[in-house]
Amino acid sequence: MTAPRPASGPVARPSLGAGRPVRAPVPPLPAMDALDRTHREMLRMLGAFDGLVEHLEEHGPDEAARAQAAPILAFFNEHAREHHLREEQVVFPPLLVGADDALAGHVRRLQQDHGWLEEDWLTLAPQIEAIARGYNWYDLAMLRQALPVFRALYEDHIALEESLVYPAARRHHEALADGQTRRGNGPAGPATT
Repeated sequence: MTAPRPASGPVARPSLGAGRPVRAPVPPLPAMDALDRTHREMLRMLGAFDGLVEHLEEHGPDEAARAQAAPILAFFNEHAREHHLREEQVVFPPLLVGADDALAGHVRRLQQDHGWLEEDWLTLAPQIEAIARGYNWYDLAMLRQALPVFRALYEDHIALEESLVYPAARRHHEALADGQTRRGNGPAGPATT
């Protein structure tokens, strides 16, 4: 006796992920290229800051010093703070809950750095604002002493982010996005068969 042959045509297969709840997409990782560009701009602004201090030593708070100080003030008041906020809200959280204790330790160090960078900037900002507005009550000795500390912290911070933390964040978000795409919930849209 022979077994009945199945009807010809497509065989119904269970759909992967059937019965699973649809999840919201993973929050997009800020374009890492944009974060990297901000790092390049930070380093450029730190160089401009060095140039400003040199200019003040030779010429005082003239019009050129005002013109140099204004973009430094704007950058660290706005762009640097927004950059740190994006890192704190999107880049760091998933790396703190992962299984890699060493990586989580580096992320906590970077969070501490953000606090110190903000504290340092709160000390430096009134000096730079005074120069940008043409006042001469800034403290050049304090700027000479504080700028190398501020610069060194930023340079170490950026090096740690770019060498360890950003690559780990990229891998984490790529894995999440890949998983969502496979489940049909990702940027590629529903899976087709």
